[in-house]
Amino acid sequence: MKVKKAVIPAAGLGTRFLPATKAMAKEMLPIVDKPTIQFIVEEALKAGIEDILIVTGKAKRPIEDHFDANIELETNLREKGKTELLKLVEETTDVNLHFIRQSHPRGLGHAVLQAKAFVGNEPFVVMLGDDLMEDEIPLTKQLINDYEKTHASTIAVMKVPHEETYKYGIIDPEAEVADGLYNVRSFVEKPKPENAPSDLAIIGRYLLTPEIFHILENQAPGAGDEIQLTDAIDTLNKTQRVFAQEFKGKRYDVGDKIGFLKTSIAYGLTHPEVKADLRAFIKELGAELTAEDELQAISAKAAKKPTAETKKADQ
Repeated sequence: MKVKKAVIPAAGLGTRFLPATKAMAKEMLPIVDKPTIQFIVEEALKAGIEDILIVTGKAKRPIEDHFDANIELETNLREKGKTELLKLVEETTDVNLHFIRQSHPRGLGHAVLQAKAFVGNEPFVVMLGDDLMEDEIPLTKQLINDYEKTHASTIAVMKVPHEETYKYGIIDPEAEVADGLYNVRSFVEKPKPENAPSDLAIIGRYLLTPEIFHILENQAPGAGDEIQLTDAIDTLNKTQRVFAQEFKGKRYDVGDKIGFLKTSIAYGLTHPEVKADLRAFIKELGAELTAEDELQAISAKAAKKPTAETKKADQ
């Protein structure tokens, strides 16, 4: 069966970006000039997805507005001959999007469960907005290609520093059955480094069979007293195969401030409008930082060097 549907959970409170997210959806924070959620939607479309469900929550209405038509804006741009800007605006409206509200956020597993009626009895992908993926073949398309061969659920994973395993769902790989494709013994949600079975972390792209919904409906709360998708996947793996595909491309984590800043700079350096000025600014900033470091080193050295007065006092 063809994979045609995607689910994008976007109901989180975005507390890591307060106060910016007090009244604005975290998913609408821009990377240069494009909201983060638009990168996710574009990846889905490039992978051949036909229908997308976005699971929203309180203060997420701007997401719906972003992908809706804005007749006044479009008319203004058309009358002023701003065809390039008009094209950018119209790109966000030619998408078959659906929305559902998660009234009481109870974890990622609970958010995915809201998609049961939308998905029906079909395989589908879950795409998290905190991870922007860059590769020649979109990661979602890679998972779909795997499914067409195995007809089994497949989870994207990537190696992370061992001391950071507590931040992720981690797999216990059994055997590599193809290039980067693993059989999995178990899936563990946010284990401490000393208990982590590997360094392969789940990174925000899942291709799942519809049987996951029955498990989620009966799933007990796990880490953080929330319904964890990782726990449900581990249960699914006991009755049908669930594979893990190691992603070899570039992952940008926009889920915290430093990751967001790094991603903005990385994308800014390829953006045709700002890349030259940004590169010049970085060079200028680098020179200033180097000079500051040198001054601090000189000051520290001078502070340690005994003066005539300190020598006399020592005597």
